Order: sequence, then C-alpha cells, then structure tokens
Amino acid sequence: MTSLLQAVALGVLIGGIYALMASGLTLIFGVLRIINVAQGAFLILVAFFTWWLWRATGIDPILASVITTPLMFGFGWLLYRTVVSRISGQAPSMSVLLTFGLALVIEGFLNVVAGNKFRSVTPDYFEQSFRVGPILLPKALTYGFIAAVVVLGLLYVVLTRTWTGRAIRATSQNPSAAALVGIGATSTAALAFALGSASAGVGGSILSVLYPFFPASHYDWISRLLGIVVLGGMGSLPGALTGALLLGVAETLTAAYAPRWATLVFYLVIVLVLLFRPQGLFGARLREDAA
Repeated sequence: MTSLLQAVALGVLIGGIYALMASGLTLIFGVLRIINVAQGAFLILVAFFTWWLWRATGIDPILASVITTPLMFGFGWLLYRTVVSRISGQAPSMSVLLTFGLALVIEGFLNVVAGNKFRSVTPDYFEQSFRVGPILLPKALTYGFIAAVVVLGLLYVVLTRTWTGRAIRATSQNPSAAALVGIGATSTAALAFALGSASAGVGGSILSVLYPFFPASHYDWISRLLGIVVLGGMGSLPGALTGALLLGVAETLTAAYAPRWATLVFYLVIVLVLLFRPQGLFGARLREDAA
C-alpha cells in the first residue's frame, strides 16, 4: 500500500510539472491553430541556458526561471512576428513543418554551442527529500511542482481576469467576432505565442534539475507533450491539466509495477485516444461540411 501511495504522490507532482510544460503547446494551438512541434526544443534550449547560468553563477536553477521566462516571452514574440506569422491562416500541416524546422535549427545550434553531451543540474537539495508519513517527496520535484502551480495560477489569472486574457480567449473562440470588436488579430496572436513560449522558460528550468538532457532530447519531450494535449483535447487548458495528471500517475505506476512499459505510456495513449476519442477528454467534436 505504501508503494502505491508513493507512486501516486510522485505521479501527481510530475503531472503538475507536465501540465505546465503542455500549457504553452495547448494555448498556442487553441488561439492560433498552430501545432508547435518546437515546444520541446524550447524546453531543451532553456534547460541548457539554465545549466550555463548555474555553472557560471551558482544561481538556483528553479529560481533562474525568473530570468528565463521573460527571455522566452521575448523570444516567442519575436519568433512569431518574424517567422510564424508568415503561415497565418494556412493549414495546420504547414505549422508542423515550420516548427519542426525550428526545432531542428535549435538542436543544431545547441550541438555546435554545447556539444552532443548529456547535461544535468544538481543543486544542493537534489538528493534530499521531505517525509510525509511513510511517503518521501524529493525536494527538487516538490519545488518544481510548486513553481509549476504558481505559474499555472498566474496564467489562469491572466487569461480570465485581464483584458489581454479576454482578448486571447475571444480570438480562440471566434476570431471574426473578435476582429469586429476591435481586437487586433496579429498582436493577439503574437502575445499568445509569446505566453506559450514563456511557459517553456519555467518548464525548461525545472526540467534541467529533474532529468538529464542533451540537444536531441526534444524528440522525447514533444512526444510527451503531444500525448498530454491529445488526451486532454487540443486547445483545452483544463484538458491539458487533467491529461498531465493522469499521464503523470500512469507513468509512475507503470515504472513501479511494469518498468519495461514505462517509456511507452505516452505513445500508447496517443494511439488509443486517436482510435477511440480523437477529440480528447475535453475537446469538442467538430462538424465540417464539404462544399
């Protein structure tokens, strides 16, 4: 029973972090209908930058997200204005091709700058844990979960309690009606892409502590994020949260009781959801009439 509770507790902590990482991907799709395959590369780019900061200054890697988040916000805004906006209004397949190309560019850049080697950030508390009754909660994972909850809470407030958030939600629900009331499509889209990229600023810093990484690690991470958003429903933030928690718990339970299958959980989820409920848990089934 203790091992089951331990696995579930770790799954919830990991799921909260996955939810943060997936929030940017689902936000960008919900507003722009762009499948940002480069989101995993954004995470690895931030992880390398966090590793460099930690080695150079000794700054706590999770606190380094105070630096990486605004940097990724600016990077995302500039990237949308200069590159991504050129495919606005085109088929989602074009966004897959473009963002996959961006991911390869980032991977190549990291290979040149940092080398094709595994890196990891190990702060002083890396091997320490909190004890809650019979359950051990690793400090690094707990701190990462707290940071993820804080950022997700701030994102929720921005999207639901500010005019900027209302503009983003209006654009995602009905772009034509939003334009009629004076909401600028291009500026709102750039802001949504920047917010989605900024979430990688926190997620990448947390990733650098919890997992070893190297330039090509983005393939593994984008598969996990796609599994989460496909399960929850493309474009649904509540769906991303629910899918992340479910898959986080599923991953830790599988690792505890069937470790050979642990790495396949996300891939199996993508296949099963696409077979039986393609719109995901919170997604809506759409009807498209052929002309």
